[in-house]
Amino acid sequence: MNILLVLIGLFFSPPKSVYDFKMKTIDGKEVSLSKFKGKKILIVNTASKCGFTPQYEELEKLHQQYGKEIVLIGFPAGNFGGQELATNAEIKEFCEANFGVSFLLSEKVSVKGSDIDPLFAYLTSEENPDFKGEINWNFEKFLIDENGKLVHRFRSKVKPLSEEITAKL
Repeated sequence: MNILLVLIGLFFSPPKSVYDFKMKTIDGKEVSLSKFKGKKILIVNTASKCGFTPQYEELEKLHQQYGKEIVLIGFPAGNFGGQELATNAEIKEFCEANFGVSFLLSEKVSVKGSDIDPLFAYLTSEENPDFKGEINWNFEKFLIDENGKLVHRFRSKVKPLSEEITAKL
């Protein structure tokens, strides 16, 4: 049995950073997060019908103001009260029409539960200075450093342009 575990470990080593993950954009294109090596990344689980949805406006402003220093990626998810639209096309249209979103959006994913996206399984299990564990609600934010490591995690109430976030950019 131990030999089997060793062999599995040789072929399936655990991820060392977010650079070990790929995502699909809202348009269906596969993107390796390793493409963003050397830049900070802010990953946000988003939803279109949530009390925190107005944060899209600040996320877009953050993208416009700090886009040279940080890559912003929204991950639409319907895990909390089904507060996300049904299709990627609807989500994209909503974000562009209501908030002028031009930052990178992924396809709709699951951020918790048995069908959790592997990136979010990694992010919620990583040690960090703030806390770890399951996402509590929409618009939680994960700040990744230039080496692909999770360095800060912010709950939903922390606004994207708050000093709590911008001071770390």
